[in-house]
This record gives sequence, structure tokens and C-alpha cells, in this order.
Amino acid sequence: MAASLIHLVRHGEVFNPDGVLYGRIPGFHLSELGASMAAAAADHLAGRPLAALYSSPLQRAQESAAPWASAFGLEIRTEDRLIEPTNKFEGGTLEFGPSLLRHPHTWPWIVNPFKPSWGEPFASVAARMIAAIDDASAGADGGEVVMVSHQMPIVMVQRAVAGKKLWHDPRQRRCTLSSITSFERIDQVAPGSPRYREVDYQEPATALLARAVDTGAV
Repeated sequence: MAASLIHLVRHGEVFNPDGVLYGRIPGFHLSELGASMAAAAADHLAGRPLAALYSSPLQRAQESAAPWASAFGLEIRTEDRLIEPTNKFEGGTLEFGPSLLRHPHTWPWIVNPFKPSWGEPFASVAARMIAAIDDASAGADGGEVVMVSHQMPIVMVQRAVAGKKLWHDPRQRRCTLSSITSFERIDQVAPGSPRYREVDYQEPATALLARAVDTGAV
């Protein structure tokens, strides 16, 4: 029996005083506020029948999964397909947006925002995320599944299942720190149609967001 719901959870605030676009760089861990955010997300689904817990291999995601493991008595299963995409801005501090036009060395990277040319293609991110969801759902034997990931991968799933274009303005993403986006599988769909639909979006850490710094995502 497949999972009844899949919850994609974004990690909490990262300790990043220098405002680095950290991407896949190791060593970026949760701040104290981020740990509180992760705990708030886990508390939000207290009492739900969670059957499995997966996390991106990156430290901030593993630490964000820890409250879920503790609260629900689940093992954290590392799932490489939930990882942040690669990108050429990783390690820098430039603000992503129109201001990049003032930095000629970035022009070759932003020549095709529809792919995008600065990193892993949107279609690749969406495909690996949905494949990971498929496998987690099929292996759950009922119940619900939590998968802790990152902003862009979660947004790719949101847009793919809604039938939207995958390219988008990163500044307009609906995926705050420690947010929970929930999906259910559609058993019978036409060929080529999305096999999941979004059923809920929650921001359990809303009270903490005003104090949070959300940098590092591209």
C-alpha cells in the first residue's frame, strides 16, 4: 500500500553570517533559530501516522530531520535525490537577481534562465525529486512520509504537479524555512499527466520567520 501523503519539508535557518550562497558546500549547519524552526515543523504534525522519514544528505537537512526522528521514533533515511541542485554561484555572496547584470563575469551563467544555464536543469531536479517521492511512497506500506529537502527542489515538485512551467523567478518562491508542502498520489491519470497533487501548504515556523535570514538558495 502506497503512502497516503508525502510531506516535503524545507530545512530551518542556516548559520550563515557571511551570506554565502552555500549550495552543496559542506559544513553549513542550522542556527539556534533554525533548530527551533525544525522542531516547530515536527510538532506541527504531532499525532500523524508517519511511516518513514527521508532527508537530503546535506547537514542542514539532516539536522532538520532530527526532531522528526525523535518525535516519531523514525530512522533518518538519507536520500541523495533530495539534495540541493548544483549551481555556479555556490560559494559567492552575490545577490541573485537583476543586479547580476552589473557583474560581467556572471553573464555566461545567466544566458538561459529557462534551463537554467547556471546549474542543474529544472527538469532534472523535478525528475529526480518525483522519482524519490515515487520510491518513498511505494515503500511506505501506508501511512505518511516526511522528506526533508531544500527550497528549489521542493518548488520544482510544486510546479511540476500543478502543470506549471518549471522556470520561475527564484525571489517569488512559495517555500519558507521549515515549511511543509503536502502531496497525495493520484492513482489513475492520463499518460503524461502529473501523478501527484498538492493538498496542503503550511508554515509552522511563521512566528520565527521575522527573525530569520534566508540566504544561500539559488
